[in-house]
Amino acid sequence: MTHRLRLARAGALGAALAFALVSVAAAQTMRIRGEATKLEGDMLSVKERSGQALTVKLAPNFRVTELRKAELAEIKEGKYIGVTAMPQKDGTLKAIAIHIFPDAAKGTAEGHMRWDLAPDTTMTNATVDGVVTTGSGSTIKVKYKDGEKTVLVAPETAIVAMGPGTPDMLKAGAKILIFGAQKAADGSLSAQSVVVGKDGLTPPM
Repeated sequence: MTHRLRLARAGALGAALAFALVSVAAAQTMRIRGEATKLEGDMLSVKERSGQALTVKLAPNFRVTELRKAELAEIKEGKYIGVTAMPQKDGTLKAIAIHIFPDAAKGTAEGHMRWDLAPDTTMTNATVDGVVTTGSGSTIKVKYKDGEKTVLVAPETAIVAMGPGTPDMLKAGAKILIFGAQKAADGSLSAQSVVVGKDGLTPPM
């Protein structure tokens, strides 16, 4: 693959992630976490994490984002990350999961917001401003346009990285996350992009 093509794919991924993440703030959107059961044409059947069966119509130009396991060492100063966390009483964030954005997606849905992984969880999309590693874990300083946070990383924190995926990843059994599924007045669902865990990985955010 040529350097120009890699940049084009990275740019397209960044645009798709921006659309998906920003759209969750709009009315009539929902996040879908679950397992793909069938892809037939542009219709994706999903078993949602609650067990409910859903059908999502994918856009003609839908994007697939691959999510792979990553290491703490990949989180360096200047990297753009998303932190799914449980806020602590002292104002720090105890990280449940950290996802590393591709460089082209820097700035996507930047900020600190409420999240729905579990009760009281938050999502912070921000730039790494420093990493301190100790024997029991690590502390990451992150900054975003309206503030900054201190993130506590424990051994059990899931660390993953995003990259370009392909539609053939949407096979039965694949673990998926749709950040911003659009819900129409008749209850039908549609989506512009899907995040798929590589090698059976469940998106932890």
